[in-house]
Amino acid sequence: MAFDRAIQIARDGGVVPPTLRLYQWERPTVTLGKFQDPTAVDRALCMRLGVDVVRRFTGGRGVLHDDELTYSVVASTDDGVPRGTAASYRMICSAVAATYQALGVAAGLVPRDTGVKGSSACYLHSTTADLSLDGRKLSGSAQVWLRDTVLQHGSFVITRDVEREAAVFRLDADAARRLAQTTVTLGDELDRVPTVGQIAEAAVASFEQTLGVEFEAGEPTDQELELAGSLMPQVEGD
Repeated sequence: MAFDRAIQIARDGGVVPPTLRLYQWERPTVTLGKFQDPTAVDRALCMRLGVDVVRRFTGGRGVLHDDELTYSVVASTDDGVPRGTAASYRMICSAVAATYQALGVAAGLVPRDTGVKGSSACYLHSTTADLSLDGRKLSGSAQVWLRDTVLQHGSFVITRDVEREAAVFRLDADAARRLAQTTVTLGDELDRVPTVGQIAEAAVASFEQTLGVEFEAGEPTDQELELAGSLMPQVEGD
């Protein structure tokens, strides 16, 4: 999370190009939204289950990252991203939808019902930035702007452990049942689950087309690494 923010700061300063970062997690990890109450998760249970808890710089509600490929994309208005949350979500999420479509899932920014009010779990909450399939949530997104540069997070979920997710977010039986019924994953939808490499390849191609750029594989710059180190206290669990 600190490294994603460091990329945004570096892009805002004009020292790195627009960047798509794709990664997985060493252990199951909850990311809390920037302003989310840390009591949104059962910290004692997380410790027993070996689930880490960190804080994002992007907003939104808690996400349990596990069997998935996570993306972060950083770009500015100079890169063609429209100013404003709604317009930028539409543009960036079109690349996420195109990724799912390339993998054989007919995802779209289709309105869903309002979800569960007051829930601390992202996947029980409905926003205009949700990707859905037949009324079920595939992926949520979260953003933060730094002047003219946006950072957006989201996930390509391969499988979901509903029972663990419900327990971590202290969901009651009804909410846990709704989580199972109103969400969908790549593994649920496809007979042959794509590899992480296939998901990454589709994501790169879709984001390149949407942003009109050609990405080059690269290593973190010294400035990004230094910035990430200085930001670590802001993302470590509360």
